[in-house]
Amino acid sequence: MLQRNISAKLIEWKNRSHHPLVIGGMRQTGKTFSVRLFGQENYKSVIYIDLRENKTIHSAFEGDFDINRLITAISASTPGSRFVPGETLLILDEIQDCPNARSSLKYWDIDGRFDVICTGSFLGVKGFRQPYERGIPVGYEEHLVMYPLSFREFLLNYGLSEDVIHYVQNCFQNRETVEKAVHESIRTLYLEYLIVGGMPEAVNAFLTSHDVNAVRQVQNNILFSIKDDFGRYINANGETKTNEVLKLRAEACLKSLPAQISKEYKKFQYSLVDSKAHSADKADALQYLVDLGLVIKSHNLMEISSPLEGNKIEKEYKAFFSDIGLLTSQLGPESAEKILRGELGAYKGAIAENMIASALYHSGYSLYYYRGSSGAPEIDFVEALEGENTLIECKASNNKATSMKYVISKPEKYGKHPAIKISDTNVGTGNGFVTFPLYYCGFVKQNVSSAIMSRVDVATLTVPESCTVPTFHALL
Repeated sequence: MLQRNISAKLIEWKNRSHHPLVIGGMRQTGKTFSVRLFGQENYKSVIYIDLRENKTIHSAFEGDFDINRLITAISASTPGSRFVPGETLLILDEIQDCPNARSSLKYWDIDGRFDVICTGSFLGVKGFRQPYERGIPVGYEEHLVMYPLSFREFLLNYGLSEDVIHYVQNCFQNRETVEKAVHESIRTLYLEYLIVGGMPEAVNAFLTSHDVNAVRQVQNNILFSIKDDFGRYINANGETKTNEVLKLRAEACLKSLPAQISKEYKKFQYSLVDSKAHSADKADALQYLVDLGLVIKSHNLMEISSPLEGNKIEKEYKAFFSDIGLLTSQLGPESAEKILRGELGAYKGAIAENMIASALYHSGYSLYYYRGSSGAPEIDFVEALEGENTLIECKASNNKATSMKYVISKPEKYGKHPAIKISDTNVGTGNGFVTFPLYYCGFVKQNVSSAIMSRVDVATLTVPESCTVPTFHALL
């Protein structure tokens, strides 16, 4: 049984005042398993409803949202269900398939006797964006996204101790060299992670057998299953249909992705997508893959300045696999052997750059890069790390970071920014930048800022004696 970061987040949610929780994310990332396990370990009663498979239960949400009526309807159609106030978790799986069930969350929240967690793999996906006739419960639900296992989760499940992980984190924080034995071991695990990725079934297959061929078979099955669902939507009558045109275009975009990422300049080009559709239609299909969580985008910037989101070029971007293992599984049968030998340069930095992209994205960062209008220089990533726009250059081996050095040398043109070079080496420093090993991206801090604003103390504020306070009439 895999340890997942979401377990601590679910316990934190339960132990405070909370609203119903909606968990999104790509298919087969472990949402349902994690929530059901959490329920079994923390509640006396767990009621699980699969709203995609169980169409009959949809009728329970068609009437009024009186909670006692809903309890009666759900109990009648779900044998063995017990609603125990304060001790019950109701799990509504694939919530996007029943809009009325999503609308009912407001009333479960107001009632307050039972906890509710919803999961969905198609939340916000084309075909499930139709307006909710009875409204989405804004202000009455909370949200989480579940991703494939991070490298840190992979290390913990492999058996690496928290002490070693903290030691490496401290080395990065203090810019100190990681002890050789630790460095070599984690580098080896990093190379294995590039092959396995973070899809739970693939990780389980690897930890059980260490058989790369078994892992590849699992990954191929996962991709086949995900692609089989491409284009699925719910029509106005609540029937499941497939948009075959969108399905074919999405498959063509996904098929082109390994070659797109392996180019020197990795900007996504619709001309490389094997489809007769216009670029706008291909763009729609690529966005569909993004909405599914299978693909992530990194946008080019007009300039390296804050806010990064305000400087992004909307129609110029790179596209990466959300899970690194799904990318490497598509690079040919010889890829695993090359990766384990550390020959990442054979793929023109595609693997190392995709790994950084997915690690940053799963840590809560929007992705950006910079490529000047003349084509040079090109900075692989520009991210607001710890509040500062940071240049990140990725090198699969230990090559020179020419573009980053050029930008650093011209602060009058590009601004002055902290810079990081990630390459196949240990921690070190350069002229104006810090070097980290390839596995550094697995230790990047979560991009989580406090939503609580500091309270201003106004109790002691008085008008200065030298200040003349105008009368009410003078202000009119």
